[in-house]
Amino acid sequence: MVVDRLGTTFVALSDPTRRAMIERLSRGPASVHGLTEPFALSQQMISKHIAYLVRARIVIKTKRGRESVCTLRPEAIKTVRDWAFNYRRFWEESFDKLEVVVNQMKNDQIKKDQLKKDPNKERRGRRWQKAR
Repeated sequence: MVVDRLGTTFVALSDPTRRAMIERLSRGPASVHGLTEPFALSQQMISKHIAYLVRARIVIKTKRGRESVCTLRPEAIKTVRDWAFNYRRFWEESFDKLEVVVNQMKNDQIKKDQLKKDPNKERRGRRWQKAR
């Protein structure tokens, strides 16, 4: 079976509880018990969230004596960042092109509005060009 790592990472990041855990782990390793404290969830639910983060390879869970400690794997988040960066670049370039088109349209509209106010302006401009 082919595993879509990026898809698994996105699913893991889609849950607010897991994102809060990642936020906490971004400040350093934490015990499973330490990750449980801020949430009104059972130990079993927290363990399921941690298991999902481990499956997505965002978190590494190791045993230290009788305690399990979770550590963030920043490489997994970097993969998402790199993926998003490519799309960010695409959209920035697209918006830059759109801005050029919109500015041209605005300039064209300004010229049309000026001609409506003074229709002889274009004729005077043409006569001036012919005289040169």
